[in-house]
Amino acid sequence: MPLTINGTDHDFTGDPRTTLLDFLRDGCGLTGTKKGCDHGQCGACTVLVNGQRINSCLTLAVMHEGDAVTTIEGFGTPEELHPLQEAFVRHDGFQCGYCTPGQICSAKAMLDEAANGWASFVSDDITAPVSLTRDEIRERMSGNLCRCGAYSNIVDAIAEVVEAGR
Repeated sequence: MPLTINGTDHDFTGDPRTTLLDFLRDGCGLTGTKKGCDHGQCGACTVLVNGQRINSCLTLAVMHEGDAVTTIEGFGTPEELHPLQEAFVRHDGFQCGYCTPGQICSAKAMLDEAANGWASFVSDDITAPVSLTRDEIRERMSGNLCRCGAYSNIVDAIAEVVEAGR
């Protein structure tokens, strides 16, 4: 069963009960995606599937036949970081770094959702174009927890990318 992960095809032939998270880490050696709570509550395992953010601990690998999965390893290289990665470094948007891969994957999807006009719980007017205020960013990133409490730095990093995109 083929999955495309970071642009490379991978065959999954393992136990059908294997989560996407475990397949990424153990089957593909992509250890950037972290196992935090393993219950879908912390967001450390966030990846993109066909551009949508999901908690990879809550889905089975067999459910993603033919899907395009993007992990943190698919974002940039040490020589050429993705703009979100650069901003996280500039704003110290991480301390221990454990949640950072999930935070960045979630932030990328959030930026795309806003660009597509998706409203959030704190959107003032759901018919107006989305403006990613600090409150909007905080609300949209609320599924990703940071035990170190680097939230203000994470919001600063995302806000910088938003501002650069205008």
